[in-house]
Amino acid sequence: MSILMTVRIAFKALGRNKLRTALTMLGMIIGVAAVITMVALGHGAQTQIEDQIRGAGTNMILVMPGAMTAGGVRQGAGTFSRITPTDAKALRDVPLVESVSEMVQSQQQVVSTLTNWRTSIVGVSVDYPTIKTWPVTSGEFFSDFDVANANRVCILGSNVAQTLFGDDDPVGQELRIKNYTFKVLGVLATKGASASGTNQDDQILAPFTTVMKKLQGTEFLSYMMASARTADDIPRTATAITDAMRNAHNLDEDTDNDFMVMTQDDMIAARTQTTQTMSSLLAGIAGVSLLVGGIGIMNIMLVSVTERTREIGLRLAIGASGSDVLMQFLIEAVVISVFGGSIGVALGYGTSEFFRLYQHWPTLVPPDAAFTAMAFSAGVGIFFGFYPARKAAGLDPIDALRFE
Repeated sequence: MSILMTVRIAFKALGRNKLRTALTMLGMIIGVAAVITMVALGHGAQTQIEDQIRGAGTNMILVMPGAMTAGGVRQGAGTFSRITPTDAKALRDVPLVESVSEMVQSQQQVVSTLTNWRTSIVGVSVDYPTIKTWPVTSGEFFSDFDVANANRVCILGSNVAQTLFGDDDPVGQELRIKNYTFKVLGVLATKGASASGTNQDDQILAPFTTVMKKLQGTEFLSYMMASARTADDIPRTATAITDAMRNAHNLDEDTDNDFMVMTQDDMIAARTQTTQTMSSLLAGIAGVSLLVGGIGIMNIMLVSVTERTREIGLRLAIGASGSDVLMQFLIEAVVISVFGGSIGVALGYGTSEFFRLYQHWPTLVPPDAAFTAMAFSAGVGIFFGFYPARKAAGLDPIDALRFE
């Protein structure tokens, strides 16, 4: 019997029990739709995190304070800061380093002529907007002269500018931080939330020397920010920075680093590990739906074999081979799986778009997701349909014709 004839017989058999066929497909529809939706949510969250981190700066590398060891007990990262402006000068001498910015952070109450607001005061150098790819929309950034002389000047984040000055132009106006009067030189472009969820527009930038001397009273930096010349140079630049910092701190070969060098890839890996784990868990749960759908196909096919025993016996008696019967029932199982999988793929895409448009959740369906889901559906049909098909093909024609 030709394969085309076998396919036609399989479709006619499925058409005789439309409701049962549709209910059997339902398991595959739900399973595939769940897999597509869960994968879309997982990939969307991961891509959003990567974009946020990569959008935070140009080829950015962070140099953080290290851990303090006291009495053989490590106190944890950031508990011991030996990062100073001298270290920043050492980094500027590294050929692979494009830009360096000293970083000092402080929380202060800021007072304008209209209102007051508690926000972050971040001490930076003139290279900071280049590293972060963060332009000034009005006014201008402070200069090296302001940094060298610890001048009381500042740049406002867009949220701070709106909160403190409303619709007025803040450029050229003054505000008070602690007991010092600062002159506003410019306003930064709107940046939005960082990968950690903090509002980057709710901060004020000032020369790091000003923050260290007048607001913090410290000689240490919170951390440093550097950028490599190109993205391909990031690993080599991170290694060169590590070597430069060890030399600056006079560390011998047996001494651990008292600082940490973090690249964007490190930060992405740290932040996406949880997302990937959750995505795998959700995909696994959705995969159980496919398994249940496959078991449903096998059960229905076994019922179909029992109901059509006399038909099978008749076909075998008039010359059909066991392989023809096997192929017929196997095609029926695959058709149920593939058709159900196709509807599930469409439903999964639709659900993903619903979450993206109406729930504002980041979703991204990988290009190969539909193909993988369809291939998996066909595989489920073959796997769970083989036993009923083999049982049908193995029936004895005489016993099958006697079956009541």
